[in-house]
Amino acid sequence: MQAEIVSIGTELLLGVIVDTNAAYVSRRLAEIGIDLYHRVTVGDNEGRIARCIEEALRRADVVLCTGGLGPTVDDVTRQAVARATGRELVLDEEMLGWIEERFRGWGHPMSENNRRQAFKPEGAIAIENPVGTAPIFIVQDERGDVIVLPGVPHEMEHLMEHEVIPYLKGKLGHQEVIKARVLRTVGVGESQVDSHIGDLMESANPTVGLAAHPGQTDVRIVAKAASEEEADRLIADMERQVCERLGQVIYGVGK
Repeated sequence: MQAEIVSIGTELLLGVIVDTNAAYVSRRLAEIGIDLYHRVTVGDNEGRIARCIEEALRRADVVLCTGGLGPTVDDVTRQAVARATGRELVLDEEMLGWIEERFRGWGHPMSENNRRQAFKPEGAIAIENPVGTAPIFIVQDERGDVIVLPGVPHEMEHLMEHEVIPYLKGKLGHQEVIKARVLRTVGVGESQVDSHIGDLMESANPTVGLAAHPGQTDVRIVAKAASEEEADRLIADMERQVCERLGQVIYGVGK
């Protein structure tokens, strides 16, 4: 299964905040064996968001969107998903009830604009958000699933763990794992490391890649397998080959 992440919010494009959500979702997808080949960031514009989702559905089996589910005028993710999937945007009375109950629990009156958070594309699966006011939803399109999450990190993480990950595991039918190990080198540049292990970097599983940092170059080995034990075995075999070629320039191991 292949996934794509669409991070939504003009504040992300302006650099006002760092997109920690995409990093978190990426890690969790890898842990359950889902391949992630693209991540896209788009501002709060309905047309551009819709186009990003349409493009993602041409590449991926599941598209995970974060952000734009708030109650304000510029929160247009709901409209964009409806547009991208060719559906009407409809008020969901159950979602509205969840939101009203949340405000009653807080002892605060609900603003009229919070009703916007009770709209979803027609036919979408609605899921309650127990830690915020924005319910989430999943559109099961013939091209793939579109899963829409809030941008508030603690809400997004809670819903990923308790709703989205179980949903994705159910679709997978069987669980694979993706594991990584990083060999840290010092005193050699990226080109020098490449000259020693370039042929190993053509491996399909595990994959081998380089990341240059000031004063050091990391060698990342990533394996995908049906079990952690098998992934560890694949990594260990490749690690042995890399260590034989690079020798003492490797000073440490990380994840």
